[in-house]
Amino acid sequence: MITLYGIPNCNTVKKARRWLDDNNIEFRFHNFKKDGLNTDLLNIWFNDIGWETLLNKRGTSWRKLDEKTKNAINESLAKKIMLDNPSIIKRPVLDTHPSSPTSQKKVGFSEDEYKKIFL
Repeated sequence: MITLYGIPNCNTVKKARRWLDDNNIEFRFHNFKKDGLNTDLLNIWFNDIGWETLLNKRGTSWRKLDEKTKNAINESLAKKIMLDNPSIIKRPVLDTHPSSPTSQKKVGFSEDEYKKIFL
């Protein structure tokens, strides 16, 4: 089952969910804030996507961090911050087959990219 990770009030997540619904693609929505996030999932994403890609340095959560933390950012610190505050993760994260090693993962939403994956 396809899983879309994010937070429901994010505009980009809303666009992705609407696109999936409009194209009759069944998916499960995983709300970071309600359903949580764990180290195992982050480890998979770090390995498959890269922590730098997942870390949203353009959002409010990043801007709220102190300069010392921003300047010291590395994989380990990024993981801790993401677990403590999942809103700092770029959204949405799409996983086409979460339990399969051949799953495709996509960060953000692009209609063209979703068409390539699903249509």
